[in-house]
Amino acid sequence: MSGGIIRQRFVIPGNDFSTAGEASSTTKKILSQLGVKPQAIKKTAVSMYEAEINAVIHAGGGVADIEIDQEKILVKITDEGPGIPDLEMAMKEGYSTAPDSVRELGFGAGMGLPNIRRYADKLEINTEIGKGTTVEITIYIN
Repeated sequence: MSGGIIRQRFVIPGNDFSTAGEASSTTKKILSQLGVKPQAIKKTAVSMYEAEINAVIHAGGGVADIEIDQEKILVKITDEGPGIPDLEMAMKEGYSTAPDSVRELGFGAGMGLPNIRRYADKLEINTEIGKGTTVEITIYIN
């Protein structure tokens, strides 16, 4: 990849599982077209997908902002949902607050935040009850 910064913004619709994952899928295609290494593409796609699905399930949607430069991929997913009451607990594998209706669709198994942490090179989560959550994922390209 050479020169410049690429920025992309996606609106993540709430409670719409038919379009859930489109932002991460499109980002994966962009990274592939830019010639980013497959390992960095995988890390970005998995972590972004998990954050995107969390915004769909828990927050009524949100916005995904992507910034790609020569050194890193920055994914920032912001929502105006209820916030995460116990972030430490939410980071544990298997812990989920997803409703049964979402679990019946195959989502909400409590692996979202643990998978983001596993695949991100750097992860920052800022959450405020009643205001929303911002998840910042950094993947280093080199």
